[in-house]
Amino acid sequence: MAGTPLQIVVGLGNPGPEHRLTRHNAGFWFVDALAYRHGAQFRSHARYQGEIAKVTVEGTELVLLKPQTYMNRSGLSIRALMDYIKAPVGEILVVHDELDLPSGVARLKLGGGHGGHNGLRDTITHCGADFWRLRLGIGHPGDKAEVIDYVLQRARPAEENAIVDSIDFGMETLTTFLRDGAEKAMHWLHSKSVASSSQG
Repeated sequence: MAGTPLQIVVGLGNPGPEHRLTRHNAGFWFVDALAYRHGAQFRSHARYQGEIAKVTVEGTELVLLKPQTYMNRSGLSIRALMDYIKAPVGEILVVHDELDLPSGVARLKLGGGHGGHNGLRDTITHCGADFWRLRLGIGHPGDKAEVIDYVLQRARPAEENAIVDSIDFGMETLTTFLRDGAEKAMHWLHSKSVASSSQG
């Protein structure tokens, strides 16, 4: 098989209606969009402290997870699912908001640090660092002191539309990832999102 194996796609976010449209919930937006595209619905599972949906992409069954633990305890939920289905850490894709990328830009990579992202920090603590990451750019407020308020607010309409565009690119990237492998998926995504951001 030319594609890269994957079993779990995690969207990082915070539960509750007050957080639904905030920048920090871009990971939730991604898995919600993926489930919607494939006609799947999320259901709550106490065993994983999260919501689960199942989709099939390019012949691969994927378990989608939205941890309901709040961002800084995401790793507990991911570890519970990972252990239950016996998925190696290298077959997990974590989708999250990324301050270091402009809105509309997405990047795919394997492993790395947490970059100050509390959801990634807890995931690394509980699961190790060698999982795939789909980083959805949300831009940076320019002042470190403003970051917490910034990520917990809704983006301006133009930024929000750009994030939604990057989610569409991300879903196409996932298809390429499973069909043709990670290298082609990264090449496709990085050329697409660069072109998109340069037009914005």
